[in-house]
Amino acid sequence: MISLTDAASKKVKQLLGRRGGIGIRLGVKTTGCSGLAYVLEYVDKYNPDEYVINYAQQDFVVLVDKQHEVYLDNMTVDYVRNGLNEGFEFNNPNVRDKCGCGESFRV
Repeated sequence: MISLTDAASKKVKQLLGRRGGIGIRLGVKTTGCSGLAYVLEYVDKYNPDEYVINYAQQDFVVLVDKQHEVYLDNMTVDYVRNGLNEGFEFNNPNVRDKCGCGESFRV
């Protein structure tokens, strides 16, 4: 299960309202000194035959490739603002280690 806080849901709806699309896709990619980094992409159309899990929200879809679920299971996505900085924050209970710069993680 992947969940979004109210702040993250509001921001996704706002971004989709500007850009268009039906939702977001969450995943991971290999990078950095610890191995993995989060990927968040827009989704313009959804094909139920794709090899994805649909964590549908009230106003949009949240898709995760089944091969990435092991890395993202039980994760909560938040949207935070700290001073002049703002962005999505991934609270993932599967993370065992993070690199010093915060760019990548290991499960």
